[in-house]
Amino acid sequence: MDMDGKLESSRLVRLLAARGMGQVVTAACGLAVLCAVFGILNPVFFSGRNVSNLLRQIAPILLIGIGQSYVLITGNIDLSIGSVVGMSCMVSATLMTKGMNPWAAVAVTVVCCLLVGVLNGCLVARFRLPPFIATLGTMTIARGIAQIVNNNYNTDSIGQAAEGFRNFFYYGRLGGFFNTIWIALALWLVFNFLLSRTRLGRHIYATGSNKEAARLSGVDIVSTTTAAYMVSAFCSCVVGLIVCATSGMGTMDAGAMYELYAVAASVIGGVSTLGGQGLLLGTVMGASIWGVLQNGLQFAGAPVAIRNIVIGVIVVVSVLLDVVVRGEKRRKRKDRKENPKN
Repeated sequence: MDMDGKLESSRLVRLLAARGMGQVVTAACGLAVLCAVFGILNPVFFSGRNVSNLLRQIAPILLIGIGQSYVLITGNIDLSIGSVVGMSCMVSATLMTKGMNPWAAVAVTVVCCLLVGVLNGCLVARFRLPPFIATLGTMTIARGIAQIVNNNYNTDSIGQAAEGFRNFFYYGRLGGFFNTIWIALALWLVFNFLLSRTRLGRHIYATGSNKEAARLSGVDIVSTTTAAYMVSAFCSCVVGLIVCATSGMGTMDAGAMYELYAVAASVIGGVSTLGGQGLLLGTVMGASIWGVLQNGLQFAGAPVAIRNIVIGVIVVVSVLLDVVVRGEKRRKRKDRKENPKN
């Protein structure tokens, strides 16, 4: 028993010592406080129905947060997320209204969205465009595709033939929880494993920490960066399919502002905008804080403007703290190198 206790203790110590875990713990504490406050203000907040709806509301934000986290850890950013969501929604809905089998439409949509991820990766890593400019361009391109795919109109209803599609992505339940929640959980498990347990994950962290050092160590910067952008595009595609299943039609403005929600979920959860640091567990916390704030402030009767202001302030403070803390760590390392005896 003593040996087992020591083993469990050492595992806990290693877990807490993981880079970025401090921010995750802080975010988890903040989430607990928010839940307690909103639960006290309105007991309905903890009702089974509201919790189920809250989890379903958090799921799409978690998915785009996963994609943005991958990109941020490489030291880049993806501004095309919201437009890829809209493109996914419109392309899939348009194909279904034209008579294509819903699952064939899903396959075509996934391929289209992944091509945007490949384009982002090539522009940023191979041609060395600033990620802000590159993804700003693809953001506009993807939104244009969403508008032109159905001749600048929202689609008609995707109809009864797509009932299975709608149930799978949004309305269906398994074990008492909506399928949307299970989809988000399954993808989080897959991408968390890739990031924390595979060579690709190690290369992503290395690329974000120091691109030149990573290159000299044999890391393929282009393929690693492209892979991160493809993960982001895939997650955005899934969210677009969820949006399409929710409304039962394609809307050209689907995904508007989602790139900002993705950044919020990532940075609130401790993913560094400077690259090389962050855990997808933190993204879960960040997405949950976003969802709880939106849901709790709605119960409190706060207008949408106030909700947006509160979340915006939290994002700015999170990024500011990250910059200050990492800047201080760099200064201390520099001082130790210059004064090794001290």
